[in-house]
Amino acid sequence: MPGTSPQTHTWAVLSSKVTDLAVPTQFPPPHRIPQQRLRLSLRRVFLLSFLVLFAGCNRFKLHNEQHEMVYVWTRQMYLRDRVAAVSNHVAEVTNGEPLEVHERGHRFLRVTTEKNEMGWIPERAVIDSKTYDTFVQLAAKHKDSPVVATGTLRDDVYLHVSPGRDTDRFYLLPGSTKVQMLVRASIAKGAAPGAPANSVKHPAPPPGKPRPPAKADSDDIPATPSEPVTEPVSMEDWWLVRDSQGRAGWVLGNRVDVEVPDDVAQYAEGQRIVGAYIIAKVHDEQSTTPNNLVPEYVTALSPPKSGLPFDFDQIRVFTWSLKHHRYETAFRVHPIQGFLPVRISSEPAQNGTEPVFSFQIANSPDVSINPNTGIAKPAQVRTISYALRDTTVKRVGPDMASIPTMHEPGEKKPARKPKHE
Repeated sequence: MPGTSPQTHTWAVLSSKVTDLAVPTQFPPPHRIPQQRLRLSLRRVFLLSFLVLFAGCNRFKLHNEQHEMVYVWTRQMYLRDRVAAVSNHVAEVTNGEPLEVHERGHRFLRVTTEKNEMGWIPERAVIDSKTYDTFVQLAAKHKDSPVVATGTLRDDVYLHVSPGRDTDRFYLLPGSTKVQMLVRASIAKGAAPGAPANSVKHPAPPPGKPRPPAKADSDDIPATPSEPVTEPVSMEDWWLVRDSQGRAGWVLGNRVDVEVPDDVAQYAEGQRIVGAYIIAKVHDEQSTTPNNLVPEYVTALSPPKSGLPFDFDQIRVFTWSLKHHRYETAFRVHPIQGFLPVRISSEPAQNGTEPVFSFQIANSPDVSINPNTGIAKPAQVRTISYALRDTTVKRVGPDMASIPTMHEPGEKKPARKPKHE
């Protein structure tokens, strides 16, 4: 090499040889390196995507599990944009509407409607999911319960989850709504269901103020302490009703009127008609009823008071007189301790079939009161049946024994026998 000394040339040759010997010869071919890196990258991307998707599903599932719903029980209420003395109306919600809870504040909830309208509502205006489920279960339990009477609400009425003015309420039924009456219960006014129905004792005198001793007829006879004074408890009746949508709940008895034709109700004679049932129809050319067919009724009546240990104390049958074109009493049995429902059926007769009605009576004065609902049930029950043959009512069925007379506690028993055939 020109300009290079022999020594320098020799070192360069040796260095190049050493370098060639030190270079490794096990490198993979250059065209295989991108494929391995691509496979590794795809695996990492797939694993990372799976983890992200799994975490997202878990968060979505957790959000659904923590989903809280409340339901409006007031007639109507406005959602507000903030909790303050001055705020704006965002939306209007009405009775029965579901709301999704997003935030809880002091006595207020931030909720969303089904229309995705968000705002604040007072906590007192809604019921929680547990109470709502109780109403749903009550309706499911009584969806097939027999109807003992039909009635009409006098005015707007809330359905309660159990008898009592202070129990949870939810559905608001408008006045004139037709309802099916299922079960009657009696509770002390202002008390919990199942409160004693006969009497209440006055509270004991405070310490240090004993009651004054009773006066004795003689100085030689010591005075005896007076017994606790008792007075009757004010009772009120409640009815378990079901509306046309299948919703069930308890309403105060004096807020619903049993459906009875005016032509029959005028013969109540001061009694309360708790049920009226069509047993037959007769044709009268002079009547104004549809197709000139006049219905005949079996009615159940009770004294006009609440808290009775029975549903009715007399059965009365009204048939239609073709001669006078009016209702007349064809049959009556009282006083009895009767329990709803009154059932209407038919049985084979000589000329085909004949209409039959039956009801239950207590065979003894023992009547138990359910402590949770206030519903009265007799300890021993008998089923009494009668058949209507033209305008005559005859006793039928396997139970032909005499019907015992029943009376309220403290009432004197009349000497006459019960009026029945």
